[in-house]
This record gives sequence, C-alpha cells and structure tokens, in this order.
Amino acid sequence: MADQVEEKKKIKGIEDLSGVGQAILNKLVDSGYSTLEAVAVASPQDLSVAAGIPLTTAQRIIKEARDALDIRFKTALEVKKERINVRKVTTSSQALDGLLGGGIETTTMTEFFGEFGSGKTQICHQISVNVQLPLEKGGLLGKAVYIDTEGTFRWERIEAMAKAQGLDPDAAMNNIYYMRAINTDHQIAIGEDLQELIQKDQAIKIVIVDSITSHFRAEYTGRENLATRQQKHNKHRHQLVRLAEIYDTAVIVTNQVMARPDMFYGDPTVAVGGHTLYHVPGIRVQVKKSRGNKRIARMVDAPHLPEGEVVFAITENGIRDAEE
Repeated sequence: MADQVEEKKKIKGIEDLSGVGQAILNKLVDSGYSTLEAVAVASPQDLSVAAGIPLTTAQRIIKEARDALDIRFKTALEVKKERINVRKVTTSSQALDGLLGGGIETTTMTEFFGEFGSGKTQICHQISVNVQLPLEKGGLLGKAVYIDTEGTFRWERIEAMAKAQGLDPDAAMNNIYYMRAINTDHQIAIGEDLQELIQKDQAIKIVIVDSITSHFRAEYTGRENLATRQQKHNKHRHQLVRLAEIYDTAVIVTNQVMARPDMFYGDPTVAVGGHTLYHVPGIRVQVKKSRGNKRIARMVDAPHLPEGEVVFAITENGIRDAEE
C-alpha cells in the first residue's frame, strides 16, 4: 500500500507515466493530451490513435493517470472526510467569513456578483493578499493568480492591504501572478495555461478572474450570438472548476449584473450569464452597496450553506467588519 501511495506521488505529469517516452510524449502533447487530466478522461481508442500505441498500452496509461489523480468511486464517508479537510482563506471580515462557512474554500469556485462599486474587486484584492498569511491567521502561506479583464487591478490597494496585515508589500506583490486578459480567446487561453503554471509553482492556492463575463458580454452581442457566448462561457467556467478540484486551489470569479425589466417584485437585477451559471458547481454571493463604506453580501446559491445576509465594510486597510 505504501508503495502504491509513493508511486502516485511520483506521477505529476504525463511524462511520469510508465511507457511514455519522448516520442510518445510529443505525440500526446501535439494531439492535445498534455495533462494527466486530459489523459485520464480520454477514450483508449482516441489515445491509441493519437499516440500511435497499442490499445492495451493506451488503457494502461489511462488507468495509471486515473490512479494518480485518485479518480475512482469513493464512499460517502470518504467524501465527508475530504470536505472536512477543505482549507479556507479569510476575507478579513468575520461576518463575511461566517456567511461563506469559514472563508473562501479551496477546491471550489466562489462567485461574487453585483453592480459597479459594490466591492467585488476589493474582495479579490483582499483574498490575493490574505492567501499569503500563515494558517493561524486564516491564510495558506500561498500565492495567487489574478486575471484582470477590466483593468481594475490596483497595486496600491495590494500595498495598503499587505501593510495592514503585517506583510512586506513588495514580497506580497511578488507572490501575485498578474495577467491582463485582452479578449475572450485570450482569457480562455490563459485558463489553459494555468495548469502548467500551477504545476510549476505549487504554492499557488488561489486563482481570481475579475470579471469572468465582461469580454463575453462585449464580444457576443445580440440574440444570434447568445448560444455561442453561453457555450464558450460555460466551457471557461468548467475549465476553472477542474483546476480547483485537481490542484486543491480556491477559484474566485466576479460577475456583473443586468436589469430585469419584467421583475415587479424583489431584486430587479440578475447576474450576467443566464442559466449557464446553474450548471457550474460552486458558491454564488451577491454584493450590494449600502450606506457609506458598508456593503451587503447575500448567499444566493451553495449546496452546503444556508441562505443568509451580512454587512461588511470596505476601509482604507481593506475588507473589514462593519462598525455598528
């Protein structure tokens, strides 16, 4: 048993699979099978043709990849134990942490949606700093990846938040990988490159996309483009969810809202993305403006958390509990 565990630890990429030499490796990569995940979910027939290997060899490689990723049937008790051990990053607000069940979860996508100025980007900045904190302070001693689609990332806020947390500002900024996504294709390509980046730097514990919908909304206008937009958007979300699950990272995405003129009761705004949002697992939180620096966060959807609403504040030092 110990030997099997040790064997799983050794396999970190497709080049570590037995029988995959340089020639087969090149064929697999050229055919799009560049990761363990891609190999693990491939059909033996497709892999056999792509790599030019016997069907039995393809089957063995696929099984080895699945074993390395621990893709198998599990008991409900095993799932419970895994969930109990899920790690969390503090938001620096006890109220907001409470709403989220203790903070931002790893292995999960958390979405914050709301109107402009509601605090979505401020939360993203705060989490990219807090993930660097030690465990006893609500961090993971990790690094962050920040994908900025709207040009709203500000190093000045990172510096202020880092100082408030007792971190060296330059060191904190050095622990955040930043990329400005220019359009939807670029955004999706960055998502594909994330796997390689996380494999190289396993200290990465959070991936942030702020916002996930802005380019899709701008580029695919009109009803005739709606289906294409939804398909690409849905694919991108699932791409990020898989990263979270495989590499035990937290994923945060922000989203915009649009008006619903047919709503006569309740909140007349709804998150951009339509029904595709409900096909992607994760936690969804709506944030709204309140008086002064106060903001309201409402739990909209989470498979394991109750609905609720809390108030937090955005201060010079970052996200904090609202003063009564």
